[in-house]
Amino acid sequence: MDKLFQYSIARIDGVSTAFKRYLWTRVNWDNRLNIITGARGVGKTTLLLQYIKENLFHKPDEVIFVNLDDLYFSRNTLVDFVDAFVKRGGKHIFIDEVHKYRNWSQEVKNVYDYFPGLKIIITGSSARDIYKGQADLSRRAILYKMNGLSFREFIELKHGHYFPALELEEILRNPMNEISAILKRIKPIKLFEKYLISGYYPFFTEGEPEYHTRLKQTVNHILDIDLPSVENIDFNAVYKLKKLVSILSEIVPYKPNISKLSGQIGVSRETLVKYLYLLERADLLMLLQAGTHGISKMNKPEKIYLNNSNLVATLASDSFDVGTMRETFFYNQLQVNHNLRDSDRGDFVVDNKYTFEIRGKHKTMKQITGIDNAFIATDNIEFSSRNIIPLWLFGFLY
Repeated sequence: MDKLFQYSIARIDGVSTAFKRYLWTRVNWDNRLNIITGARGVGKTTLLLQYIKENLFHKPDEVIFVNLDDLYFSRNTLVDFVDAFVKRGGKHIFIDEVHKYRNWSQEVKNVYDYFPGLKIIITGSSARDIYKGQADLSRRAILYKMNGLSFREFIELKHGHYFPALELEEILRNPMNEISAILKRIKPIKLFEKYLISGYYPFFTEGEPEYHTRLKQTVNHILDIDLPSVENIDFNAVYKLKKLVSILSEIVPYKPNISKLSGQIGVSRETLVKYLYLLERADLLMLLQAGTHGISKMNKPEKIYLNNSNLVATLASDSFDVGTMRETFFYNQLQVNHNLRDSDRGDFVVDNKYTFEIRGKHKTMKQITGIDNAFIATDNIEFSSRNIIPLWLFGFLY
């Protein structure tokens, strides 16, 4: 245990608190049990370390950060470790990579029940495993989802310019108020082009020339290790998931022909739909529905997108389509706080109220003419005009 304390102190002491993700202000840190999920590489671990450093590090004996992928937990149970920690005065435990630990949900439930004075915050790659099995954490845990960097956050992390997050209604009602304040400090179009290619994952700060290589490694880690650790899938399934990702990366946004796609992958229709939703939960895909029904019925999606524009730039073997990048960006940024579905006349319907067409600078607007609450998100413009709004501004929503 002493070595784990030393490791914890070193990790906490070494983290920078200069930049904090949007989730920092959304988490209720006073909850007894918080679970933070999200894709590998979006900054979940850093968030925990930052919180400890700023709020709890003055009492180092009462707090510990542990990674359940540590070899220590191959020989010792989490419950026994927590028991020893509490007996030494521990009050706050931060658990990283929880999905790497076998039977984690049952043991976390036991820890929650056995040690009522202990606060627990954990990170994991999949929300699905939290709600399955006999250990019912859903009544105990508050679940938060961390997404990759917004365009707003990218600007702050890379260039040091802080801007407050905007509400969608602010942008739609009077976008020029917000645009004017932003243009006084930055020229967004060039920054936006960079963000679309290599600005979604915070690890771009570790070396931009290696960014896409690192992102490919992250995707492989998700498919080879993270998904099998929380889903009952074998090597053959992993191979087919990789094949599916490879095919989709060349054709998204894609209106799926399930029979054709299942034939290409070599699985049944039912298995293919299951794979699509696995990849969505792993934050590798976004599945756009035709109506207002949810994904619980595992219905066939109307359209398939890669999760973010950086994945498009990294996984597409040839040059990527700029229209794909635009739609992917818009969907990715708005799905954090809003509901989106497919539109018969535009590209998206948001919150069952607003219709959006995503376009380049010179595309016509006839497709949404006559539709109430219809807007055009346009690339390569700085200013808004009537219902035409710069696409990049939708990157300030979180």
